[in-house]
Amino acid sequence: MNITERQAHLINFLQDDLAIPEDSIAVALRHHIQKTDPLPMVLWQYGLITLEQLDKIFDWMETA
Repeated sequence: MNITERQAHLINFLQDDLAIPEDSIAVALRHHIQKTDPLPMVLWQYGLITLEQLDKIFDWMETA
């Protein structure tokens, strides 16, 4: 699976700043590839992050 540089930065943010487990990110990435939904939405839809964390991710994405 190839990820873009932007996705790599997002994954680092998820792990380092929000402490999202690597396993949760891996599950979301598999489903993200199958759908066209943004990775943060997939994480939220599968209950892997809270709504508060989703807001933080979108805030980070706006400034990154």
